[in-house]
Amino acid sequence: MSDVSRIDDSEAPIVIIGAGPAGLTAAYQLGKHDRRPLVIEADDVVGGISRTVVRDGWRFDIGGHRFFTKVPPVSDLWHEVLPDEDFLTRPRMSRIFYNGKFYDYPLKPTNALRNLGLIESIRCVMSYMWVRVRPPKDQSTFEGYTAARVGWRLYRIFFKTYTEKVWGVPADQIQADWAAQRIKNLNLFSAVWNALMPKRNQKDIASLIEEFEYPRHGPGMMWERCSELVQAQGGRILMNNRVVGIEHEGGRAKVVITESDQGTRRIDCSQLVSSMPIPRLVQAMIPSPPEEVLTAAKGLSFRDFLTVALVVPEDEAFPDNWIYVHSADVKLGRIQNFGAWSPEMIPERSMTCLGLEYFVTEGDDLWTADDVDLIQLGIRELKTLGLLDPSHIGEGYVVRMPKAYPMYDSCYKENVDILRGWLSQNATNVHPIGRNGMHRYNNQDHSMYTAMLTVDNMVSGTSHDVWQVNVDAEYHEELSRSEL
Repeated sequence: MSDVSRIDDSEAPIVIIGAGPAGLTAAYQLGKHDRRPLVIEADDVVGGISRTVVRDGWRFDIGGHRFFTKVPPVSDLWHEVLPDEDFLTRPRMSRIFYNGKFYDYPLKPTNALRNLGLIESIRCVMSYMWVRVRPPKDQSTFEGYTAARVGWRLYRIFFKTYTEKVWGVPADQIQADWAAQRIKNLNLFSAVWNALMPKRNQKDIASLIEEFEYPRHGPGMMWERCSELVQAQGGRILMNNRVVGIEHEGGRAKVVITESDQGTRRIDCSQLVSSMPIPRLVQAMIPSPPEEVLTAAKGLSFRDFLTVALVVPEDEAFPDNWIYVHSADVKLGRIQNFGAWSPEMIPERSMTCLGLEYFVTEGDDLWTADDVDLIQLGIRELKTLGLLDPSHIGEGYVVRMPKAYPMYDSCYKENVDILRGWLSQNATNVHPIGRNGMHRYNNQDHSMYTAMLTVDNMVSGTSHDVWQVNVDAEYHEELSRSEL
């Protein structure tokens, strides 16, 4: 480790690791209190998983980021960073593609049962009645939780295949926490009853958002602007620097060590706000934590993500923002239509760009495949599904995103608690925030809110428990009548 330089202030700065939504939100909020943080980012692009990738003028969102939230301070911040004219209001449309047919998503029982046909619908209803009598014994897993609410038959049709693509393991190895935040209140009987009797108990019936806001050039537009505002406040952003060590002493982090093409830097810190993966944070500590803590860190894993973007004629595509692919015949998990997100993502008006999403593990066959081979795989799988004529496909691009999804396996809670406990005793000025920083499947708004509450704790002496953000089993897009 040569060419060592030191960044130092007369008073050590607050250091923020990561320039994604959580890290940049923390930096921006600190700037409002006349703090001038230093943000350290390993990549050459801000935004983390909420970045916008540009290839030959085509813009790709990594997974699709709707700007919808139930947290008013987050919505206010979005509009503080970007002017209203930079937001588009977009209709929400997503469906499931199964067995050659499109099903509304979130599932609408009448639509689903009509597409399935009379015989299969009867089987699904009987399967649901069976779980009413004999519910799954273990509902702590995704499989048991979901089957108990829709029956085994609908579970296998609409949930099992896609979920196992996302996580790469059997659905009975995924914890129910992930399902609880996305399919809460999914109960076949109550859903059918509400569909047939829409005026009954109307005040208690929830509705789903039908439209959302979206920056006209993609979510990266938000974070590029936010980084400019942070620097205008006097904050600094150090790009292309990877955190390789954090020296701690006397219960506090003292120095952050980074590596880049320019060499090694030692950066003094008064406080450390971290959105880097929490296992990597703990593993970077110097001196190292005890073996049982390192074992817990190794026990936390992630699922990675890649997009094969294909340029196609607009009239050959579908109107949806995205489609879930529930077919075991292909590896493809989901398809975005970036033109349906924002026409300004598309440089040629007669064309659009489809993002074929694959859930992978860094280093596996798909992750390491050549881009040309991945593009050909995407084309073949669209043909297999019968969704598009391969001869109409134009340019193709590949985007890889590591550590996109924190893994919710049977041990993740225990492992996170071990890391939290060690940090609380040995690095009291270290504050984990965000999706990977807390190993929690946060949406963008939840990640931002953990940062906002953390900053409030730091500068105002409040005692918000940021670990309680996004723990309620509440479907993110579901609104009660009082919220409409």
